[in-house]
Amino acid sequence: MHAVGHHADALKTAVVGLGHQATNSHLPCLALSPVARLAAVCDENPAVLRDHQHRLSVPSYADFHEMFESEDLDLVVVCVPHHVGREVIVAAAQHHIHVLKEKPFATTLEEATELAEICKKSGIHLMVSLQRRLDPIYTSFPLLADRIGKPFLIEGRYTMHVEDPSDGWRGLSAKAGGGCVIDMGYHLIDLILWYFGLPDEITADLSVGARPDRCYAAEDTALVHFSYDDGLYGSLLLSRFIGPKTEELGLIGSHGAVRMERSRIRRFTNGGNIIEAFVRKPTGSPAGADQIEYFARVLDGSRPNISSPDDHVAHLAFVTACYQAARTRATVRPKELL
Repeated sequence: MHAVGHHADALKTAVVGLGHQATNSHLPCLALSPVARLAAVCDENPAVLRDHQHRLSVPSYADFHEMFESEDLDLVVVCVPHHVGREVIVAAAQHHIHVLKEKPFATTLEEATELAEICKKSGIHLMVSLQRRLDPIYTSFPLLADRIGKPFLIEGRYTMHVEDPSDGWRGLSAKAGGGCVIDMGYHLIDLILWYFGLPDEITADLSVGARPDRCYAAEDTALVHFSYDDGLYGSLLLSRFIGPKTEELGLIGSHGAVRMERSRIRRFTNGGNIIEAFVRKPTGSPAGADQIEYFARVLDGSRPNISSPDDHVAHLAFVTACYQAARTRATVRPKELL
């Protein structure tokens, strides 16, 4: 894989963590980006590192501290297990390197608040990688939502089947910060906060019973109910065990409904008839190809940071409220956690 078409002043970019997301999204995007150039990679696995070093022909490091000391970097893309993220962000801030961080921003609300302050004091920009923010299907949701009268119900579902939810670091709450709520559920939580703001009340039920033959603490399935004081309410079903893979968000109003999936959005009458529909067909370009270019514009001041640390403190308030509500069996008001 070789970079093509880079400008002379392209952002010198490193990738920390060479797992699935980096290999399938970020590295292909960097290879094609006119605004960023891959300058180094880092992973703690020697075999993975050797393979990528050979293919990418860039310096490789097993220690990101060493990489930050040795390389003159503008940007680092962080794709590490959740519990490692804080240390990478802190080190990047110390070296004044901007950060594109795979979700979640942090593993706890306290950590999110701390990291937001560190980024602010160091003067770096950090953007959490949430590709739906730049997808026309998702940006069109508010427009269609304005056409369905007064909304009263939100329905969200994000499920997939993982044979063994206890397997790997995602099965360990101490490393992942939780299970499906903070991991895959973070995408739907982001959409809820983007479109409607932080809810006023949250209740939640969590399951660790999908595989009774395994012992794990990171929830495999969650049912989250939330509401706003103006009467809007909703629910999310999240699961790492329920197949087939689905990702849906619906909004029901007094004069119709909007239902959105990963590549299409439709507006219905309340009776279920389709009024209008939009479909985005895959182009073959790497997922998230627009992220790097958008972030470059954030860095030059021509675009706002739509996924900043301050924004994501609220995300962690939502996540924390889910876990607190499930633990106490009581309703939690997430705004009071801030």
